[in-house]
Amino acid sequence: MPTLDNAYARVSDFEAMEAELKATRQYLHAHPELSFEEAETARYVAEKLEGWGYDVTRNVGGHGVVARLSAGKGSKGIAIRADMDALPIVEETGLAYASGTPGKMHACGHDGHTTVLLGAAEYLARTRRFNGTVTLIFQPAEEASKNSGAQAMIADGLFERFPFDAIFGLHNHPGAPEGTILLRSGPMMAASDTVEITIKGKGGHASRPHLSIDPVVVACNLVVSLQTIISRNLDPTQTAVITVGTIHAGDAVNVIPEYAKLALSVRSFEPGIRDLLQERITKLARSVTEGHNASLVIDYDRGNPVVVNSPDETDFARIVAMELVGEDKVATCPLIPGSEDFSHFLEHKPGSFLRLGNGMNSAILHSAKYDFADASLTVGAAMWARLAERYLQDDA
Repeated sequence: MPTLDNAYARVSDFEAMEAELKATRQYLHAHPELSFEEAETARYVAEKLEGWGYDVTRNVGGHGVVARLSAGKGSKGIAIRADMDALPIVEETGLAYASGTPGKMHACGHDGHTTVLLGAAEYLARTRRFNGTVTLIFQPAEEASKNSGAQAMIADGLFERFPFDAIFGLHNHPGAPEGTILLRSGPMMAASDTVEITIKGKGGHASRPHLSIDPVVVACNLVVSLQTIISRNLDPTQTAVITVGTIHAGDAVNVIPEYAKLALSVRSFEPGIRDLLQERITKLARSVTEGHNASLVIDYDRGNPVVVNSPDETDFARIVAMELVGEDKVATCPLIPGSEDFSHFLEHKPGSFLRLGNGMNSAILHSAKYDFADASLTVGAAMWARLAERYLQDDA
């Protein structure tokens, strides 16, 4: 067990900031903005950072904010990222600080993620007990299914304009006690792909099916066949998910429609398995469709890649977490079939994505009853501050 070192940030250092952190988080919760709309959130964040003395660049990859602060003469750099966008959900929490914008809600905790990084930012600017450069990335549009904020910031020259050596991020974790920190080396969160399949049959009267090619029958056969891909093509010790989320066909009970459309969500944790799933889904869709004399159009869209945490950076973060909260509050994170666009950063730079406990009784993510646990704010802020100080220590 590492020895606690008073030279670095501690949770107790943030106790005096607890009321301020709660106020910030609850303000952000009450003022949610969707992906690509985060102008006011970005302004709020940028003005705080500028007031603390950071070199702030706005509108990186959309509404992204990048803030940099250097201390000492060290050449080493660390980046820490928080996401800012909300979701198109009608809030049902009944909280005093519930969303003031109907149909928009911080149902994934990005208000909390932004707040803990702002808390760390204020502390680091005030103490400056590090030797190098801290880069804080406040990212828009994490929830976007295509052309997400991470991709947009990278395309806008994030790595070239704001160089650093490693990058870290976190997400809250319902089902783990407040203030606990979960880490996992290697694959952690799934790649997320979307498949749209349009089956073209031959429409006709429901009473004369022999004169038609029924795309509904083809679609139903395909749905059942798709379930065999996981059970009969993957090693039982490996994990993947194929979910048929929607089926649409027809408008009248006495008409065989011309088309049937399916949409699939595909999750995987390894590049090889991701490729296998695409190959098998495509081949099976074609063979089932052709076997029924129908035809198809398949649109296979690869979304976020797998979140793969670098071993060295994850081990380092684990040590820092144990120093901060004690070994009993640090755990190994299970594989998470959800996806996260932080994975795009990790394809370019070493780093690690952490999870911060949001309470055993927390509502699930993307629920209309979800709320970020304010009890985790001081731990999250202290974790980022200590991580930066330890990564950029004087002998670095």
